[in-house]
Amino acid sequence: MAATVLWGSCLCIHILIFAWYVFTLSANCSLKITESHPGAKTYGGRWKYLTFLNLVMQTVFFGLCVLIDIIHLILPAKALRGGVPTLLVNLRDTAFTVLTFPVGTFVFSSFWSIYAYDRELVYPKILDDIIPVWLNHALHTVILPLLLVQMYIQNHRHGSRVKGILGLAFFSALYLSWILWVHHVAGIWVYPIMAKLSPVGLVLFFGAAALSMAPLYLLGEKLNRNIWGTAGPQKKKKK
Repeated sequence: MAATVLWGSCLCIHILIFAWYVFTLSANCSLKITESHPGAKTYGGRWKYLTFLNLVMQTVFFGLCVLIDIIHLILPAKALRGGVPTLLVNLRDTAFTVLTFPVGTFVFSSFWSIYAYDRELVYPKILDDIIPVWLNHALHTVILPLLLVQMYIQNHRHGSRVKGILGLAFFSALYLSWILWVHHVAGIWVYPIMAKLSPVGLVLFFGAAALSMAPLYLLGEKLNRNIWGTAGPQKKKKK
């Protein structure tokens, strides 16, 4: 009974968060593209922006959480041991620890750090006439509190620390390669700050951005341990 109540509570929270992200994603895709800032209309569309990729990632993740909650509510306890339910929970934990939390936290911290220094480098003032204030905060602010809510209501098992960081590094390399490809093909930089940097400055900027991901993975591991009192990577006991 207690387990049913727990999963039921999680389902209610996850449905609300999932609905919020679906609404936000719909609002983002419905924005009118203007001649003064045709970013989403240029090569790569919205898919070249990490903010949009993160939005899609968060939406898919919380959709997965809703599915898992429903499965745990409708299936008997015996059917939940092993098989598809266990596989989905493992997928949820891996996605959250390796990508969803680190990337979402990076979007929040990097955007507002650069914005505080000089907003024109990441979010030109002209965008205020295109993107509503609430949507800007939905894309760059609300993501962190929602990730912390998810971390608080469900424990996420961290796998191998090395594999987790390597998986995050692989994602970072793919995205940086995508940015460089967009510049190579279309001659445009995804973010204004990149157009103002020298080649050496770009290398340092990309390097700093990529290296900052590992601490965010470790931050997620530490927060999960503080909330749930469990170790990060679980080691097998020697017999």
